[in-house]
Amino acid sequence: MKLVRYGKPGKEKPGLIDAQGQLRDLSKVVPDIGAAQLSDAALAKLAKLDTAKLALVKGKQRMGCPVAGVGKFVAIGLNFADHAAESNLPIPKEPIIFQKTTSCIQGPDDDVMLPKGSKKSDWEVELGVVIGKKASYVSKKDALSYVAGYCLVNDVSEREYQIERGGTWDKGKGCDTFGPIGPWLVTRDDVPNPQKLGMWLDVNGKRMQTGNTKTMIFGVAHLVSYVSQFMTLMPGDVITTGTPPGVGMGVKKDGQPAPVFLKKGDVMTLGIDGLGEQRQAVVAYKAT
Repeated sequence: MKLVRYGKPGKEKPGLIDAQGQLRDLSKVVPDIGAAQLSDAALAKLAKLDTAKLALVKGKQRMGCPVAGVGKFVAIGLNFADHAAESNLPIPKEPIIFQKTTSCIQGPDDDVMLPKGSKKSDWEVELGVVIGKKASYVSKKDALSYVAGYCLVNDVSEREYQIERGGTWDKGKGCDTFGPIGPWLVTRDDVPNPQKLGMWLDVNGKRMQTGNTKTMIFGVAHLVSYVSQFMTLMPGDVITTGTPPGVGMGVKKDGQPAPVFLKKGDVMTLGIDGLGEQRQAVVAYKAT
């Protein structure tokens, strides 16, 4: 099942994508797609709906983040060995955890705004994991039962803020618009193996990242269990699980570092098998 939230920012309505790829309205069934709709029981109820009887939404619609009211946006660093290598950093012995601010969350195709004075903004295609029920000290064996579903995330990052400004990484990860999520929340029953998903990202039509979740250092079950040892995960929390190689910071020319960073007018497109695609135009800073 592909759940969505569509409409203008702050006024999104719940919906789903039917078997024909059409958008159906869910606003007469549930008030939103948030914590209360992410339990196994709530999702099972939605799965039983006759989608043909739901109102068809016509015309092109803006997609918002498919989860309302995300409480925590937890991120995992250096979770692909080849990405750690291009970053000139050792492979972690345990997962690296940092936080992205919930205020950076936006829809999958909304513009990404460069922070004021930014010179080193970068891209990261990632698999997002949406928590469906309260998780505290869960075992690796049981961890996936706490997952409501999966989504596509662009972990946009400002490398100067992240690395050169005295720590922690959070400084470069939570700038406004740096958390595009969606277009869909794909329920876990439709993602039988989260460790077998191809992923990619292009900048201005040039392929920059190609990867597969099978090469993660720490898989989804490990991460959900691990994070739950340090904080209680709640329904609607999102864990973004790390990026494959090909980020701008890691670009080399003739074997030498030649980093490439985002600039006004660039366009990022990205996708993960079965989870949809995103497209973001990069725009200059503008006070809001």
